[in-house]
Amino acid sequence: MVLVSSRPLPAASEADAEHDGKFDPTETIMHHIADAHSFHIAGDLSLPLPVILWTEKGLVSFSSSEFHHDNQGKHLSQPHKGMRFLKYHNEIYRAGEEGALEMNQEGHPSNQAPLDFSITKNVFTLFLAASLLLLIFIPVAQGYKNRQVPKGLASFMEPLVLFVRDEIAQPNIGPKYVRYMPYLLTLFFFIWIINLIGLVPFFPFSANLSGNISFTLTLAVLALLVVNFSGNKHYWKHILLPKPWWLAPILLPIEILSNVVIKFFALMIRLFANITAGHIVVLSLVSLVFIFRSLAMSAVSVPFTLFIMVLELLVAALQAFIFTLLTALFIGQAVDEAH
Repeated sequence: MVLVSSRPLPAASEADAEHDGKFDPTETIMHHIADAHSFHIAGDLSLPLPVILWTEKGLVSFSSSEFHHDNQGKHLSQPHKGMRFLKYHNEIYRAGEEGALEMNQEGHPSNQAPLDFSITKNVFTLFLAASLLLLIFIPVAQGYKNRQVPKGLASFMEPLVLFVRDEIAQPNIGPKYVRYMPYLLTLFFFIWIINLIGLVPFFPFSANLSGNISFTLTLAVLALLVVNFSGNKHYWKHILLPKPWWLAPILLPIEILSNVVIKFFALMIRLFANITAGHIVVLSLVSLVFIFRSLAMSAVSVPFTLFIMVLELLVAALQAFIFTLLTALFIGQAVDEAH
């Protein structure tokens, strides 16, 4: 990867003119919390990431630095297998004749969109968080092979592991908690690390992965599978054969929706909304300086921003705890024996 310079778009200049040169906080905030095919470093410098596309002509890969701006302000790539690609609102489309981007009546691109397997900021952060987990826990696990008393990094991690065991797994799952500890530990530390990565505003961090609905949806689906595949006979009998039997036509859809949709939809939205809200609040406070065009406003925005950032450190751990706690609670309901 190499650092590249991205020059302002003519189209962006025209948009600024239409807004009489006023700062648009909505566009800036949405740009910062959205996924992207490159990391912004500073000023005009950015770090391109690999673009990997599956087209009708097979696999196409190139650096996102190839998305140069033409004289009409479009992000257009170099030709690959006789095809050129356009980037519009961080989505990649097959370019039409002469690099055209066609719009339908609703104002959405009608160009063909290839399957995008690119290494974006969020994907990079996913790999980074997984690597950090391995770098932390493999040495900790190896340290216990030769001694029972924790030392170094293990002495720091052991209270956290015991916290997940004693405060999350055991009280909510019961005697069968041991088989679910690897999943719950991975879930807790994975979400926590990703949340912390999103709070650091510079490369190689700064991606808003926990604020991506696709990521939280994936975590919720994994929890759904673990819970329902762990369900015992009593759990499924309670769902499929509700009592009293004459209310089954009403209770059966409610039980199915509750245990298959609503619980896990709430898991998905809670993590997504809380992390995204924190990023929006911080960026909104910083934007006050540019909205009012006054350095005096920094006397208000900077202290409040620092306060929210410190609060976000708590929220990062709290959201990992809540997601893991609710997952353990749902597992406990699925494996609980009939009284």
